[in-house]
Amino acid sequence: MRMAVATAAACLTLTTLAPAGARAEPGLLDRYDIAKEAYVYAFPMIAAYKAIYQFNVDKKNSQYKGPFNTIVSDAQVFTPKDTAIVTPNSDTPYSVLTADLRAEPVVLCVPAVEKSRYYSVQLVDLYTFNYGYIGSRATGSDAGCYMIAGPGWKGETPAGIAKVFNSETDFSVVIYRTQLLNPGDIDNVKKIQAQYTIQTLHEFAKTPAPKPAPAIKWPAFSASAFKEDAFSYLNFLWTLTPPVSQETALRARFGEIGIKAGAPYKLPGLSDGKIVTLLGIKKGYEEIDARRDTIGKSENGWQVGSAFGNRAFYDGDYTLRAAAALAGIFGNDAVEALYPMAKTDNKDEKLDGSKHNYTITFPADAYPPVNAFWSVTMYDGKTQLLIENPINRYLINSPMLSDMKKNPDGSLTIYVQHDDPGADKQSNWLPAPDGPIYMVMRLYWPKPEALDGTWKPASIVQAN
Repeated sequence: MRMAVATAAACLTLTTLAPAGARAEPGLLDRYDIAKEAYVYAFPMIAAYKAIYQFNVDKKNSQYKGPFNTIVSDAQVFTPKDTAIVTPNSDTPYSVLTADLRAEPVVLCVPAVEKSRYYSVQLVDLYTFNYGYIGSRATGSDAGCYMIAGPGWKGETPAGIAKVFNSETDFSVVIYRTQLLNPGDIDNVKKIQAQYTIQTLHEFAKTPAPKPAPAIKWPAFSASAFKEDAFSYLNFLWTLTPPVSQETALRARFGEIGIKAGAPYKLPGLSDGKIVTLLGIKKGYEEIDARRDTIGKSENGWQVGSAFGNRAFYDGDYTLRAAAALAGIFGNDAVEALYPMAKTDNKDEKLDGSKHNYTITFPADAYPPVNAFWSVTMYDGKTQLLIENPINRYLINSPMLSDMKKNPDGSLTIYVQHDDPGADKQSNWLPAPDGPIYMVMRLYWPKPEALDGTWKPASIVQAN
């Protein structure tokens, strides 16, 4: 790729002549490099925008949930019909909120939740940084009220607020996960979800309302957002993400090819500039894809490592941030949930339900070490979405252990295959697609031995 660009550039002028004192246009090699870097930077933000647009803006979309500053709860776990985000969990019914923080902060109140039930409230900004948590691990199981303030807010914190979280961006995605203990437990989950509340600050403090924020013209989301129109979407998203000091040089560099907050963006015309920009976008995606497959360390076919966190966690590693979004947008910090991911088996061959059956066997004393619970979820390897199957089972998790068959030595074998393994094994069957497989293990509130690498996930073994 780089050689092709360099060869083309060798026969072309690398900079455009400009009047004295004016900044020269970037050369072709610079334009290629900037486009590649900008695409890697933009990718997770565009993935987040897709979810927000479908959840909160496009009322005709099948994924639409409701307006901003409204908590919308699903009274069931996610199924193959849920397609707005890739690799969704199917363990915990979701409640989702997109908070508009432009005019004033919002206050989130949570009820007391029994200690035996895990729940978490994840705060994510438009950069896709996780900047705060409420819930079993982070704040405990008691009731409480918490405030989220946007980047422009300056004011007093009213009484009754346990903690203030500061978002770097004008909008924030808030994701509630409430553990479903078993299928018959759904009414208890609904009762908890009904007690999650949101108020604007003036409603909570009973003070006069501030001037409302202006209406936003939201660009319709299309597949081209991840391709040739990526920088148009980034220019829009930057209007909702006030500049931070850590990105001063980055924004100036991207500005050299027309990426500027609020500015219209157009690819260069039919020229070498257009070619190298598109090549940069293509190479950027290739680098994201390659990084996704090398997140963390390879352990028995699983990639185990930390991929999600706040700005300090990434420390300028935008490729990791993008790879994490490609693996599964809106993932948790490792201390909240660890996500071993698998695309290969014990022979280092790609998982494929049309070619092989597989088994995963956990020794009796080596289940995933967690303070809450664990699961193994199946996805289509092409789309990273949940798959239809005859028993509507998308995962195996620890709450199901009492209904599963153990081996004589106390170990547990999960049968990962497309076809029904038979009545004697069906309780342990994790249905697989008739093609490429992508699996994610989830360790909610993992114990130290999971985080420090002492524990290793069980191998995925070819059974035939």
